[in-house]
Amino acid sequence: MKKNRIAFESDFWAGHEIKGSFQVMDAFFDFAHLDCYKQMLGEAFLYVHKKKVYKKDYPGQVIVFYTALRSFLKVCFLLQYKNKKWKVKKPSDCKSKLHLASLTMEEYENPFLVFQKAFAEKTIDEFEFFLFEVIHLSLSRCTEEFDYDLITPYIYLIKMLDASQLMRERGIEKIKNNVQS
Repeated sequence: MKKNRIAFESDFWAGHEIKGSFQVMDAFFDFAHLDCYKQMLGEAFLYVHKKKVYKKDYPGQVIVFYTALRSFLKVCFLLQYKNKKWKVKKPSDCKSKLHLASLTMEEYENPFLVFQKAFAEKTIDEFEFFLFEVIHLSLSRCTEEFDYDLITPYIYLIKMLDASQLMRERGIEKIKNNVQS
């Protein structure tokens, strides 16, 4: 039986197609830092209700940001299933609540929970729709009234960014099967 592979579409922002989810995550954070992604997402989100255009001097930067985040969402979707074969290395003691960022203590200890909770709440299509709408509305001079929730996917996307950065910092390791012969 042939496995279906998700195309991460990383060639739009990384310059080449990357096949593995952990490699895409590494390239994603090599492309820009966590604070840059959070800042751009927050600023774009604020422009949703403004009659001003976000980054009107260089809107292409927003499109590249959008394509990178779409690839990131695809990785996050797959990461919700990887906790059976992979684990995040144990954290060093969390001395401050600032280390948690947007995560709960339970999510800090096991970042895979963030992805499971996010995709239990919203589908990958709903996250992609959210991202498209935020970028579309932030680049438009028109304001639109909408009756769908933009806050929940925004919060989960921030949490997924924090969890992914944490996984990258602490490292991941394959879970060894304890099968006795």
